[in-house]
Amino acid sequence: MARHDGADEDRGRRRRAQSFVLGGIVGASAVAAALRRARRSRRRPVQTGLAAFESAPCYRELLERERRDGP
Repeated sequence: MARHDGADEDRGRRRRAQSFVLGGIVGASAVAAALRRARRSRRRPVQTGLAAFESAPCYRELLERERRDGP
């Protein structure tokens, strides 16, 4: 039968503690990245429906062409 001494238990505890700390760091960096990304996306106004279409460059070019050349 194998005998377990205190050094093996300490090694196991240390490994679990390192894993816990590393997981916390990775998790915190993921949260920070998500917050940065969310903040960036809020700055840009979101247009919906017809307003989004009417502000498209291709639509504005079409309107300008129609004004210039006629319908």
